Amino acid sequence: MTTETPLFRYRPGRIPMLISIPHLGTHIPPALAARMTEPALRVPDTDFNVDRLYAFGADLGCHFIEATHSRYVIDLNRAPDGAALYPGASNTELCPTTTFHEEEIYQPGQRPDEAKVAERRDAYWRPYHDKIAETLTAMTAAHGRAILFDAHSIASVAPRFFDGKLTDINLGTASGASCESDLASKVEAAARAQSRYSVAMNGRFKGGYITRRYGAPADGVSAVQLELSWATYMDEAYPFAYRPELADAVIKAVLRPVIEVLAKAATSS
Repeated sequence: MTTETPLFRYRPGRIPMLISIPHLGTHIPPALAARMTEPALRVPDTDFNVDRLYAFGADLGCHFIEATHSRYVIDLNRAPDGAALYPGASNTELCPTTTFHEEEIYQPGQRPDEAKVAERRDAYWRPYHDKIAETLTAMTAAHGRAILFDAHSIASVAPRFFDGKLTDINLGTASGASCESDLASKVEAAARAQSRYSVAMNGRFKGGYITRRYGAPADGVSAVQLELSWATYMDEAYPFAYRPELADAVIKAVLRPVIEVLAKAATSS
């Protein structure tokens, strides 16, 4: 399977901290797009413009890895065997078949079978994860530590996954397993050092596969996920417009101290 669109974008930094944005991509290869429904082709479950929200991380010296392909091609934040992130709750698959609003992604008879899922896993999922692993390994070898920040966003109301309106800022450390406890406390404190937005730590979103897979404090790697409500920075209806008066003027000033806490930890001796 080949594509002219790069599988991901990687931008090197100068400190041992990697910002991953696995649901940023919107590209769907034409052969797959021809099998999908009109609602799916609007890619409504994308983490729109999250790269713009964290662009300041480059000034701090962070490395970046960003998805280019839609999560409807394959979800980079799911386990390769398709194991559910939250057993007993509603979960989307490694190759999703329905949107967050439970609309069909594929036209009748066009859902991928196990062989197609395996093919996509090798073609799209594995290269992204190989790069994360390679980058974190190089960081720990050179600095003795590494920080991974997994950046996400989601609609503020998604009945499939949670009741009512979502907390604005949702931090996750796999219930404490993926990040040093002192660092997690500092991250949470940085997020709570304002009164405009609500904050949760290890609430509905505890961290996806990336956070759980690579966060290993005993090995020098701390990982944190942040699931941000769309209501803090964009229109929540199609075409999902970016709102500078919220994003640039307000929420970035809340996110930056969180990233600065992690960057400081990455460079501390």
